[in-house]
Parts: sequence; structure tokens; C-alpha cells
Amino acid sequence: MCGIIGIVGKSPVNSQLYDGLSILQHRGQDSAGIATSHEGRVFVRKSLGLVRDVFRTEHMLRLKGNMGIGHCRYPTAGNSSATAEAQPFYVNSPYGIVLGHNGNLTNAAELEKELFQSDLRHINTTSDSEVLLNIFAHELQKFINSTQLQPEQIFAAVAQVHRRCRGGYAVIAMMIGRGILAFRDPHGIRPAVLGKRESEEGTEYAVASESVALQSLGFETMRDLAPGEAVYITEDAQFYSQQCAENTSLNPCVFEYVYFARPDSIMDNISVYKTRMRMGEMLAKKIIRDFPDHDIDVVIPIPDTSRTSALELARVLKRPYREGFMKNRYIGRTFIMPGQKLRKKSVRQKLNPIDLEFRGKNVLLVDDSIVRGTTSEQIVQMAREAGAAKVYMASAAPPVKYPNVYGIDMPAVEEFIAHNRTVEQVCEAIGADWLVYQDIDDLISSVKAGNPAIDSFDASCFTGEYITGDVDQAYLENLQKNRRSGARDNDIPNVMEDVGVG
Repeated sequence: MCGIIGIVGKSPVNSQLYDGLSILQHRGQDSAGIATSHEGRVFVRKSLGLVRDVFRTEHMLRLKGNMGIGHCRYPTAGNSSATAEAQPFYVNSPYGIVLGHNGNLTNAAELEKELFQSDLRHINTTSDSEVLLNIFAHELQKFINSTQLQPEQIFAAVAQVHRRCRGGYAVIAMMIGRGILAFRDPHGIRPAVLGKRESEEGTEYAVASESVALQSLGFETMRDLAPGEAVYITEDAQFYSQQCAENTSLNPCVFEYVYFARPDSIMDNISVYKTRMRMGEMLAKKIIRDFPDHDIDVVIPIPDTSRTSALELARVLKRPYREGFMKNRYIGRTFIMPGQKLRKKSVRQKLNPIDLEFRGKNVLLVDDSIVRGTTSEQIVQMAREAGAAKVYMASAAPPVKYPNVYGIDMPAVEEFIAHNRTVEQVCEAIGADWLVYQDIDDLISSVKAGNPAIDSFDASCFTGEYITGDVDQAYLENLQKNRRSGARDNDIPNVMEDVGVG
């Protein structure tokens, strides 16, 4: 999972891209990058680390231009410890293109062979984003017949990208000195939102992973990109759009609404906040059905993502809602920590219990989801150490049992605590007195209620059903093999890259 943003403005966009990436920081903590275009040159700054650590004053001063793109990365494919994997990527032909990508290509290995053998292009990293960039650059080169870059040439190239690439992807690219392109996979798995702003100098446009990034910069949300659609905005803010794929369907990733997206975002016309409220209501109703004689004294969320669901759950159960854990906001999101050992260490650094809220009480802890169980086990133990009489656990999402191949890093199946375990066995493993999961139908209905026009969602990590139709057991076994052998290092080196390309 990554965050992407692009702006075509009437004044320098470097600080706006920085602010937008800061808003999207929750989508990726591994690396960050910004590329801008000015007088036919591209200026790039990217490195490992948080947005605030990657960009200093001297870097911002070098990022000249009224047009640019930004990316923050949570690695799903490639080596998290290499600065070379940081995005955006750059190729100098045709025109000079930089590209950032949110998602994952399920046929990246096949495409890389094609690029080397047929397209005569070389890939320098293990990132599928570089593969995607070279596919687009190769296809665009085919349609160029003059020095002028026409929208129809770009859209024809995107159409070829859709024909060749499979998986879930939202892409933002910049043609140096010409314009910014954004497009979304034909299944609409990964999000992309379009915004518009009127300034004194004229109309400005932006594209981002979440509406909250646009809103924070003063852009009015126009709409979400449709599955398979591409939009091209020239450097002088001429706007073009076209459907570039056949047989499209909208299948947003349901895990965006469970965990990744900010609650104040609206994606595909669905409020993340309202969705999480409905998730809490549904979960409360299940508790009433399954545990009609429950003795819950207090409902406590595991900060931050589960707060909205926990508050609504407490309301339906007619039980007090309390903040029982204080969060150290300088520790990153443990789900996306690069390594199990680091995740375990980070939980107790990140959360500290307020003993008074636990002592002698039967406590229901609410989390957004339970993936590896690392966090849940430690938090249950912390609640007991704080004096809880009984500790119950509720997950606002169903059991995670299958890999997500469209852009969320869930490395090896055996790391899922729900893999080959019953609910009772998971409960025993995390040390709770009882455990309840959200039903998949209730989760889907909670999201769908925000936009009844959407017929289906990507819920593959819960159901094992992959919407692209190209993921079979052999693919999953190979995926697990590669990810186990390429387990990421816990110690991320402090390496920097700062590039200006003429």
C-alpha cells in the first residue's frame, strides 16, 4: 500500500506535494519521494524514511516547478531496505517520464521477461512499479509520430498497459515539460481521487489516493477515477479524460475501509468514517446474538483505527466507552513495520495502558482487524497486567486467511494467526477469554451501504477470491516462497538519494 499525489498548478508545487504526502503518510512509512518539472528539466528527491525526514530545506529549494508528483511507500514488492526502490521512478525516453504507483502487478515477473526479451528494456530494481513505468514508456514510444505529445497518444499507450498488466494499480506519471497522467486498473481495486481548485492565476488540478489529501490543500473533490479510466492534464491545465480499458468493473479494496484509509476520507463515494461506524454496529449485533448473557463492563478501542467502530459498538451494547491505551504518536503503524521482530518490539513502545480503566473490570477490546496476532496477544497481556478481571477481544473485520496480492503486504500464509485455526484456537493463541470476528457479509454490507451502486468489493484476504482471475494456487505458493526467502531486514540503512536530471 502506498500514497500517491500529483498537482498541476499555477505556482510552485513543492510545498503542496510535501504537505499532501504528509497527509498520506499513514499509507507508507518506508520511503518518500517528490519529482517536479521546470523548464524541461526534472528534479527528484527520494529516500528511505518518513516524509518529514526525507525532505530538508535544501531539497525543497531544488524541487522547482508548477507541476509535480509525490509518493510515499509501504513496500509490497521489492526490497524495502534499498533506496533504489523508493519512488517515483524515472526513464528518459520518450520525453522523460517519472511514475509513482500504488498497488501490485500480479504478472510482474512475466512482464519483466517481456521487457528484456522483446521490448529491449532493462529493469534495475525488483519493484513492479519500475516494470509498469517501462511498459508505459515502451507503449507510448510506439504511438509518437512527432515532437508534439497528443492526449490520444497517451490514452492509446494506457490502453496497451491495461492489456498487458494485471493486478490492482493506481498510477500517477509526469511527462517532463508536458503534463501529468493518472489512471486506475480496470477492476478499480486501488483508489484514485481527482480534485480541482480555482486560484487567482487560473484552474489547478490534483490527483491523490485519498480525498483528505486534496481537501487539506484546498482542492474540491471532483470525482473518483473510474476503473480503466485515464486523465491527462497538460502543464497549462488543459484537462482530458478517456476510458482506456474494456470489460471494466468497480471492485474497491475493502481493506482500505477497514484499516488503511483515514476516517475523514471519502473514496468511491463511500465515507470511511461512516463505514467504520456501521462495522461497529454490525459487530455489536453479532455479540448480542452470540453472547446474549455477556458481562462486559467497558469497551476499549485499540488506537487508532478501531476508535470509530468501538464507539458505535459501545453505543449499541449500552456499555461505557473508555480510552484505555495511550498511544506514543512517534511510533509508526505496527501492521506495516518491516519485520515481525520489530513489530513485537514496537507494540509496547507504542501503547501504554491506563490501569484505572482495567482494574477489576471485564473489558472488551476492539481492534480493526487481527492479522498476525502479534499486537493482539501483547495487548491482551497488557490488559491483564493492568488488572482486568476478564479480557474479551472483538475484530471489526473477519479472519484474515489469504494473501492480498493487490498491494497489501501479508507475506506468508503461515504468519496469519487465523490460518488453519478455528476462532476458539485463535482466542486461545492471543490469550483472550472469548473472541468474536465480524462476518464477511456484515463487513461488505457496511461498506456497500455507503454506495449501493457498487456490486462487489475486493475482499480476497478474507475470502480467497481474486477478482483478476489470474491468481491460482501455483501463483500463491510461488508468492509465499519468494516472500519467505526475501524476508525484509529489520535494520533499515540510512541511505539517501537526491537526483536532478537535465
